[in-house]
Amino acid sequence: MAEPEPAVVAPGATVAEPAATSPTPWPELVEAACDAVATAGRWRRPRAFDASGPRGTLVDTGRRVVSFAGNDYLGLSHHPAVVAAGAAAVQRWGAGAGASRLVTGSRPVHHELEAALAAWKGAERAVVLPTGFAANLAVLTAFAEAGAQGGAPVRICSDELNHASIVDGCRLARAEVCVFRHADAGHLAELVGTAPGPVVVVTDTVFSMDGDEAPLGAIAALCRASGALLVLDEAHAVLGPDPGPLLAGVACVRVGTLSKTLGALGGFAAGPRRFVELLENRGRPYIFTTAPSPADAAAALAALGVLRSDEGTALRERLAAAVARLRRGAGLPAGRAPIVPVVLGAEERAVAASEALLAEGLWVPAIRPPTVPPGTARLRVTLSADHSDDEVDRLAEQLRRLSSGTPAGQRAGSGAGAGTPTGAGIGAGSGAGPGPGSGAAVPGAGPGAGSGAAVPGPTAVTALP
Repeated sequence: MAEPEPAVVAPGATVAEPAATSPTPWPELVEAACDAVATAGRWRRPRAFDASGPRGTLVDTGRRVVSFAGNDYLGLSHHPAVVAAGAAAVQRWGAGAGASRLVTGSRPVHHELEAALAAWKGAERAVVLPTGFAANLAVLTAFAEAGAQGGAPVRICSDELNHASIVDGCRLARAEVCVFRHADAGHLAELVGTAPGPVVVVTDTVFSMDGDEAPLGAIAALCRASGALLVLDEAHAVLGPDPGPLLAGVACVRVGTLSKTLGALGGFAAGPRRFVELLENRGRPYIFTTAPSPADAAAALAALGVLRSDEGTALRERLAAAVARLRRGAGLPAGRAPIVPVVLGAEERAVAASEALLAEGLWVPAIRPPTVPPGTARLRVTLSADHSDDEVDRLAEQLRRLSSGTPAGQRAGSGAGAGTPTGAGIGAGSGAGPGPGSGAAVPGAGPGAGSGAAVPGPTAVTALP
């Protein structure tokens, strides 16, 4: 679709002055929007956290805390080799790239990083973007445009609990968007089977709020049989799953971030050479923005080197052990991902639980709508290889106290804990719970056009009474 040309005023032409100045409505509109958020009890502000790693000081209170809410899963953001690589890049190339990649902003380190990412993912090519959010926007919009060339409408099928970057990429793609029930390969097959034209299937591999996994085997088989393009967001898959062995014969683009497993900043997409070249030529978030800073690219490259070494294997093993230790100590069901949701339902309960943990020096901010569906406010615990056994044990004990209703600072009783709303014991909650979900919406629809209750994934979500 051609973009409108800007109006041009001929040289020397007279531009008429407005007859009167109308008062702008925007201050009142903004105030009303802010009031609506505050009245709903959802007003938030960032808190300055003076830290390198999970331990640091909350600047507003001066309190020393241990964070269990970050995404630096392996602690590579402050690994000596990663920090040194970033510092050396600043000395060599300066603080910023100074231009977009297709103009003069492409430094040697960007190309080195892309080659290393492609090798890591077993792909022909990879392309780096400023963020993982930008990577999803670029992939979904560029491939929807390419798929529409034949004249038939493109259908994007998106899991209802996909990340906001996928939701927004679907909205911007100008394609038909169908949201399938969470992790429901059968529902997905129905949507793919009735598509009038090319299909894109997009899913997180590990879901950011619940820590459960997509049924990748079934989804890959469906895409192979139907010829659909599969887009996988692997942002949180630090401990797996690895979809590589499942992707033979599947047209696939693998999206990831440089900020979670690798502890730097940026995003990437990896896939067949021509697919990546299309992104470089049609991906607007790649074309029309300044290149990632050389320091970020160099830090990510160094972190990838650590990740693929024996040290990286040891760090992943350490993280997996921390996940198992927390779940075992808190009486939670087994699970692989370093994301452990504790669903409390009411927003007030989640905020109160977060404050109780903070009083014990454990920082786990409450996660509330619109980040999660209404009625599923939660503590979203994330673990790092940086956490000590003692820190994990302290958190596990506090979560046990929360489940038993024991106030912070008191010893929890020996009971098994109250049941979930369905009568099951702690940890037996189902999926992300009822509600509209946070799935992609068709153009023009409001946020949250997901299609209802979620189907449980491999990892049960912990729901406290």
